[in-house]
Amino acid sequence: MYKPAPQNRVTFSQFMEWNTDETWAEWVDGFIRQFPAFSSDDRLLSGFLANLMQTSLESRDCAASVLPLFLMRCRPDGNARLPDLLYVSPDRTLPSDAYFLDGPADLVIEIVSPESVRRDHVEKFAEYEAGGVGEYWIIDPTTQTAEFYIRDAGAKHFRRAPLEGLTEENGGVYTCEMLGGLRIDVDWLWQRPLPSLLPIVTGWGLLTHGQFG
Repeated sequence: MYKPAPQNRVTFSQFMEWNTDETWAEWVDGFIRQFPAFSSDDRLLSGFLANLMQTSLESRDCAASVLPLFLMRCRPDGNARLPDLLYVSPDRTLPSDAYFLDGPADLVIEIVSPESVRRDHVEKFAEYEAGGVGEYWIIDPTTQTAEFYIRDAGAKHFRRAPLEGLTEENGGVYTCEMLGGLRIDVDWLWQRPLPSLLPIVTGWGLLTHGQFG
């Protein structure tokens, strides 16, 4: 939803007063940056990833949070960003009435659009790395590339995680240790329509009676 934003600098508190659940905006260097409505393809891909992550977590009785389009402020003096998806581990408490995440998420996912290439690959990469985000995925449907950056214990910088079975014909498989060994076949992300969760979950051996209808 488009809502005219002040053109002058505003404080973070003023930004939060202006912001609503129906606006897509970030607070960057004191200015409000608004974004156009997300494409239906991007929304479907975000939903697929969220469902995949949540199903994997629930199968392990893990009461963690996978949140779409939820504001995050990594540092008290930093910008407020609106990731496509973020994950907060179960050992951290996120109040049910929280309007933003105060501190870095454990994992952040950005789905790249043609207008967000620099923002996702350069600006946000630097902010998330410096701000303490544990893991950062950059998913680009246009170029059909997926980059997974992880942070070793105590490390200051991200490092790019390897993909198993990566070839010119095969996008490879990423294993996310943070999510209990969740395996993501990168080629799933470019399929249209996106794959059903049923065969994926069946392959995990996690399907229970009555699940998925």
